[in-house]
Amino acid sequence: MAADPGMSIAALRSMFDEWGRPAHEPEGVSYKSDKIGGVPGIWAFPSDADVTRVILYTHGGGFAVGSADSHRKLAGHLAKALGVSAFILDYRRAPEFPFPAQIEDAVAAYLGLLEQGIESQRITNAGDSAGGNLAIATVLKLRELGQPIPGCVIAFSPWIDMALRGSTLATNAATDALVGKPILEGMISMFLGGGTSPLDPLANPLENSFRGFPPLYVNAGGAEALLSDAESLCEKARGDGVSVRLSVVPDMQHVFPVLAGRADEAADELIKIADWYRSL
Repeated sequence: MAADPGMSIAALRSMFDEWGRPAHEPEGVSYKSDKIGGVPGIWAFPSDADVTRVILYTHGGGFAVGSADSHRKLAGHLAKALGVSAFILDYRRAPEFPFPAQIEDAVAAYLGLLEQGIESQRITNAGDSAGGNLAIATVLKLRELGQPIPGCVIAFSPWIDMALRGSTLATNAATDALVGKPILEGMISMFLGGGTSPLDPLANPLENSFRGFPPLYVNAGGAEALLSDAESLCEKARGDGVSVRLSVVPDMQHVFPVLAGRADEAADELIKIADWYRSL
């Protein structure tokens, strides 16, 4: 990307569809394409899953790249660890569909799960990077709409601050192998489309209140540039009375659980998340 700053969105998406390659295929997980609430996606069904409990997973990729397919293995590993099913959204992407199209799709899928008889407390919103933002912002939008909110939220390396105020954007710039400020600036331009403030409280959850928010698990790598986003999110949520668990794993990169099945750190993190989930 740095060598070809004029890379087309089609080429970017083709490259980022390789995102799922590092993860090993989770054993005993089957997949099914479907639509929930009119939004396409992929179900992940671990063989012993409690299908009355669902992860609604929003993939990362700067709101513009990535897909349900690129993230199905990561979501499959998470679903298997928690003993539940997962629906990975193929939400509309920027720049063709700027904010708030992504939140609209996530809300529609969530309400679709409720219509299918899944209880709100048995739904977990989860996502990575930009998808971590969506997992959180969707809850804030549901609260605004007066709808029941999910039982908990899990965010891998969430990209929260569209104003790019985090100190680790500078202090971890040399150690982050993927994310840098110029890339983020390009993604913000596509996501917000020039018509939305980077401080909009749904585009940038740090500008919102977290009162009444469900229990939150946030994971990040110690080497990543967006570490400050995870830390600021947890500080904000704790200050508003939310039960928060923050797990920062030293020397790890952005969304390192994508190494599930290959790296001990990813396996250990999934165990920690499962223990937290079962303690709720």
